[in-house]
Amino acid sequence: MISDRTLPSYSIMKSNHGWESRHVLLNAHDRLNGITEAHLKQWLNATQVQARFGKLPTYIPHLAQVQPDLLAITIQTDSSSVEFGDAAKPLVLMSLIKPFLLLFLLARVGRESIFSKVGMEPSDQPFHSIAQLSSDRGRPRNPMINSGAIFLASLLPGNTSASRCESLRYWLNKSAGCDLTLDKQMLASVESLGNETNRSIANLLKRAGYIDDIDLVIETYNQICCLSGTVVDLARLGLLLALPHLTISSQDQHIVNSLMMTCGLYESSSQYAMRIGLPIKSGVSGGLIAIVPKAGAIAIYSPAIDEIGNSVGGLFWLEQLVHAHRLSLFQTD
Repeated sequence: MISDRTLPSYSIMKSNHGWESRHVLLNAHDRLNGITEAHLKQWLNATQVQARFGKLPTYIPHLAQVQPDLLAITIQTDSSSVEFGDAAKPLVLMSLIKPFLLLFLLARVGRESIFSKVGMEPSDQPFHSIAQLSSDRGRPRNPMINSGAIFLASLLPGNTSASRCESLRYWLNKSAGCDLTLDKQMLASVESLGNETNRSIANLLKRAGYIDDIDLVIETYNQICCLSGTVVDLARLGLLLALPHLTISSQDQHIVNSLMMTCGLYESSSQYAMRIGLPIKSGVSGGLIAIVPKAGAIAIYSPAIDEIGNSVGGLFWLEQLVHAHRLSLFQTD
């Protein structure tokens, strides 16, 4: 629950582009604020059915042991929060950390340091594709796939993987008012695998001159992916991208949201840009974060994923919610 934590101060900024623009923004905010637990329950049974079409990822032993029928959702705005399901159940962030890693580094090292080495192009290959990185001569397509995020991990401040992970964790907790912790059991499970694919990616990045110390970068990447929280924490992180923030540039928010829209669901990104119409990021742990700009964030946890790595039940639940409450950025009525 969130009652014992202080939410950072957010303010809804009015548009200067005329009455109609202000009206649309206020409607999005009001519609999100108006969603109740009863609204969320409407799709519970259907979501449970859809989730059965997904599978737990077997390539990370600890993730393969998670209860597959877990379901949780939190909707967070500047002034309210509604939770439903197993909202107190922790989930490891995995790739959900990627947009927030990018957000942190945009503020710390700047856009030129990042996008001189990482592209902004969507990928039609799996998120851990070695073939694509090789054909691109070691230049990652975008920061939402493993190669891009591994490079970004090399830019974190600190001399050790632990200090680098802590610098990101501390900033996120302080900025968002959340309570992320390092899941050491999950980290041990990840490290037990040898990380051959990510090491191959790191080798290509080193050959291209993008990183120096492969071991340090892989250790850092593993640790930040094993940061853990609840859907409440995840929704609070989402507010860093949804609402004006005293220490975060609106241009940086725009960059991250745009990349989530075009790249956040890997090969499925364009499909869900049309079907849902919000910036979304997934993780193989079954988590989803969706941003409703200038309104709030929706965080969902449903562990069973599809072959691409996206939560099956989570995307279904989110799509029903967005359609019923007209939350898409492309809504015209």
